[in-house]
Amino acid sequence: MTEMISQAQRSPQERTALYQLLRDAANRCEQCGLCRSRKNVVVGEGSLTSRIMFVGEGPGEVEDNSGRPFVGPAGQLLTRILEAAKFSRDDVYITNIVKCRPPNNRVPEIEEVLSCQRWLEAQIALLQPQIIVCLGNTPLKWFLHGTEGITKMRGRWFTWRGAALMPMFHPSYLLRNQSRERGGPKDLTWRDIQEIRQRYESLRG
Repeated sequence: MTEMISQAQRSPQERTALYQLLRDAANRCEQCGLCRSRKNVVVGEGSLTSRIMFVGEGPGEVEDNSGRPFVGPAGQLLTRILEAAKFSRDDVYITNIVKCRPPNNRVPEIEEVLSCQRWLEAQIALLQPQIIVCLGNTPLKWFLHGTEGITKMRGRWFTWRGAALMPMFHPSYLLRNQSRERGGPKDLTWRDIQEIRQRYESLRG
C-alpha cells in the first residue's frame, strides 16, 4: 500500500481515490487483537492536501462509536486549541498511531503498534506533510524511538524524513491537569501551538 501511494502522481482525484483504497483496506484489517473488540476503524480525518498532520495515540470510546478521530472530550479540547491558533479541523489532518480502540483506553501494546504502522506510513506517504505534531508519548516514541518522555521533548523541533516534527502534550493530559499557571501544561501547550502556527505560516511564504 505504501509503495503504491508513494509512487503515484497525486492529482486531487488520484489522491482521493488512493485514500479511499487505504480506508477500505484498513477497515478490513485483522492484523492484531484490537479488531475483535472494535466497533469502527478510525482511520483519520481532515484535508488530504494539508501540509500539517496531528498524530495521537488511539481512538477512545466516543471515537470508536463514531468512526472519527478526536471527537470525545480530549478531541473537543484539541479543536479549541487548533481554533485558538487559527487552525480549522478542515485545514489539517488528524489521525492516531493505532486505528482501533485499545480496551479501556489503555496504551497500545508494541505488537499492536507494529501491526498498525502500515496505515500511518501510507497516510504519511499520501499526504507528505511538512509539519507533524506528535500528541503525547505514544506517537513520540514511534517517530523518534527515544527514551525521553513528552515532558522533556515537547516544544522542540526535530526533523523526521524531511518533515518538521514537534511533540506536544496530548489533550487528555491537559484535561487531567487543569492548572493555568505560567509554565504549566496548558501554558506550555499554548506556546507550542503558537510556535507550530508560526512554522506553518512560514511554509505559506
